[in-house]
Amino acid sequence: QVQLVESGGGSVEAGGSLRLSCAASTYLDYCMGWFRQAPGKERERVAAFKRDGRTLYTDSVKERFTTSKDNAKNTLYLQMNNMKLEDTAMYYCAADTYCSGDYSNWGQGTQVTVSS
Repeated sequence: QVQLVESGGGSVEAGGSLRLSCAASTYLDYCMGWFRQAPGKERERVAAFKRDGRTLYTDSVKERFTTSKDNAKNTLYLQMNNMKLEDTAMYYCAADTYCSGDYSNWGQGTQVTVSS
């Protein structure tokens, strides 16, 4: 079972940038996802990194967020630019080891707060 540890969260002003990292205990030969959950809201997937290298984004973050992977470091990244107040949430990375849509391995999360 892969262990995932997120880092890079913090506070940023609207319009600013943050880069989240998700360090994995094994080689990242999985489908991966970035999720977020704001207080009182359902968890949503904001980005997905497919095994074939394709990336997918939810509409609200397109053109602002980019996910990438460094295989040498077993690390997944989420670059967040032009951040908005509504990006405030706890962010998680997760692994879908069989690329079945079942994200069964989760990190502990990292808090992102965007202020005006």
